[in-house]
Amino acid sequence: METIQQSIAGFPPFIITLATALVLLMVFIFIYVKITPYNEIQLIRDGNSAAAVSLSGATLGFAIPLAQSAAQSGNIADMLLWAGIAMVVQFLVYLAVRMIIPGIVRDIPAGKVAQGVFLGALALATGLLNAACMDV
Repeated sequence: METIQQSIAGFPPFIITLATALVLLMVFIFIYVKITPYNEIQLIRDGNSAAAVSLSGATLGFAIPLAQSAAQSGNIADMLLWAGIAMVVQFLVYLAVRMIIPGIVRDIPAGKVAQGVFLGALALATGLLNAACMDV
């Protein structure tokens, strides 16, 4: 009985943390789509694989450090701080790839999957490194 009470006592913090993480994930996707000069969501709706891969990689590249911060943070403020850092890192990855492959702003809307895979993989790799380097 005591175990059940302890589990139930942990439910409100779980819900608050999960809801915060989901809102942060939605905010990240919203901002990411706004900073790119093309609308990934519409491109994905139109069947563009390059956009799907690049946005998926960026989303995972953000979600992994977000999950790490949720697991390690002692409070929501810490989680928000590290989520903000993870967002900035993902935005910087996008800008770096734009510098490496300037034509990517035309290539992804054109459906060139190689560029989408490269951007998505770099975003995912950076997210993994970001999460591993967190000391919250």
